[in-house]
Amino acid sequence: MASIFSKIVAGEIPSYKIAEDEHYYAFLDISPLAKGHTLVIPKREVDYIFDLPDEDLAGLQVFAKKVAVAIKKAIPCEKVGQCVIGLEVRHAHIHLVPMQKESDIYFNKPHLQLTPEEFTAVAESIRACF
Repeated sequence: MASIFSKIVAGEIPSYKIAEDEHYYAFLDISPLAKGHTLVIPKREVDYIFDLPDEDLAGLQVFAKKVAVAIKKAIPCEKVGQCVIGLEVRHAHIHLVPMQKESDIYFNKPHLQLTPEEFTAVAESIRACF
């Protein structure tokens, strides 16, 4: 059965897309730690990020870097943190989270509740910087 992320890539489930190319896709996390919290995934479904072939893992990181640069331009923050957990969705992914301090990327803290209009505005501002 396809992961929720594969369904997003296929257009079966809507997302707030930030960027994509032929191999990778970036979209806003719908349960964000901060405005601009973005997920970056390979389009090919692989459960564990370290099971990706070296070339694909390197490509994913380079794509994530481009997305992080756009996030930093669009969202006021000190840095964009990166985290890989991979247990909640069985599809390799990288979390990119705008941070002012290290605790901004703690996943046990309350997540934001944004309106569709807020998600759309954040996505548009990041896309404009990509």
